[in-house]
Amino acid sequence: MPYVNVKITKDGVTPEQKRRVVADITRTLVENLGKKTEHIHIVIDEVEPENWGYAGMLTTEYRARRES
Repeated sequence: MPYVNVKITKDGVTPEQKRRVVADITRTLVENLGKKTEHIHIVIDEVEPENWGYAGMLTTEYRARRES
């Protein structure tokens, strides 16, 4: 029973984009590992950017520096 946990920053990902991610991951597990779709569980966790660290700083700070 594969379980996949996808963590992304919460900033505008649409339900359609999430649906495609779930479909693509499922297809990969079926094609490459021979798993049954009904046994695959995928959870998408959305994390606020200020709660995600990247490159030694919060994502919000990193993005602000990159944009300036």
